[in-house]
Amino acid sequence: MLIVHSRAPGRVNLIGEHTDYNLGWVLPVATGMGISLKAASRKDDQVKVYAGDLAEKGSFSLATLTPENRQGGWLDYPAGVFWALREAGYPLSGAELSFGGDIPVGSGLSSSAALETATAAALDRLFKLNLSGRELALLCQKAENYYVGVQCGIMDQFASMLSRQGHALLLDCRSLEYDYVPLSLEGQILAIIDSRVKRSLAASEYNRRREECREALDLINKKSGSNYASLRELTPDVLERARIFLPEKLYRRSLFVVEENRRVLEAVEAFCKNDLALAGRLFNQSHAGLRDYFEVSCRELDLLASIARDSAGVWGARMTGAGFGGCLVALVEKEHLPGLQARIAAETKGLLEKEPHIYTTIPAAGCIAGKHGDGGSAS
Repeated sequence: MLIVHSRAPGRVNLIGEHTDYNLGWVLPVATGMGISLKAASRKDDQVKVYAGDLAEKGSFSLATLTPENRQGGWLDYPAGVFWALREAGYPLSGAELSFGGDIPVGSGLSSSAALETATAAALDRLFKLNLSGRELALLCQKAENYYVGVQCGIMDQFASMLSRQGHALLLDCRSLEYDYVPLSLEGQILAIIDSRVKRSLAASEYNRRREECREALDLINKKSGSNYASLRELTPDVLERARIFLPEKLYRRSLFVVEENRRVLEAVEAFCKNDLALAGRLFNQSHAGLRDYFEVSCRELDLLASIARDSAGVWGARMTGAGFGGCLVALVEKEHLPGLQARIAAETKGLLEKEPHIYTTIPAAGCIAGKHGDGGSAS
């Protein structure tokens, strides 16, 4: 029996929040946390999946695999990958999958994208599809958009599939061109501070922010007689002229996107020059914009960001992910990490419902898949 193993990382976005669906730029890195998956083929059309961390089983038939028949929960992510591959015309039989990992669920670190890409990479090897990492990432996005029903951008799947160790991934979400930005973090580390606030508003407010960005774009095009395809195309001057007719809320949403795209490109220059002071300022500015203009932060994230910014050895800190809970990412001098941890524990005691968890990472490699431990890359 052919057995294929794969491992896909989660991701943390250094900067470039809510810019992906506005066809802008993002700058994620893969984390050291990930999902490991084992797959074996079957001769029938049944797919049986075991989630080791949950000690739960699920199954579905390829004969009845449609978005209308989805079961909900974690099973939808591997099922969606099977569906997307079959929709694209690739021949698949049934399979047996088992997976487990160490990405905290619901923290905004893309456990769902990691499960999708681990599944896709394993199926690519198992059924000898010979697809590129880019093709697999796009199919995983299709699975989440049209099977799971979450209108995510492409960043999470690209980062999980295509990241390179020691580098950030600069992705142009319009052209899907990408490049690797070296991160010379010799004495520094990325601290991921999990607020442990469940993102109960994230899905509904995420969709609302997408709608608000579309409303702003449509109004700008209508009033100015333009044909901009996304907010990414707006210059500060164009947006300032539109301020006279844009509702204040839509202006602030648009201003954040325009400024955040600029910050991504400036952060790339900062990291290339190893200018950590500038990178840290951009982190802080991004968090302020997410809090004040895009309004997707929350009390807990703001408190943690403030503590981190005021701590010795922290260059900058910002919320990462859709918002309303989840995590911050901070660029920290390694020698000052214990001090940051102690200060967060002391200054949040009694103020937060749950004690924050802190994970550390350096930029990790993207998804790998192989037969019987063969370390071949999926990309």
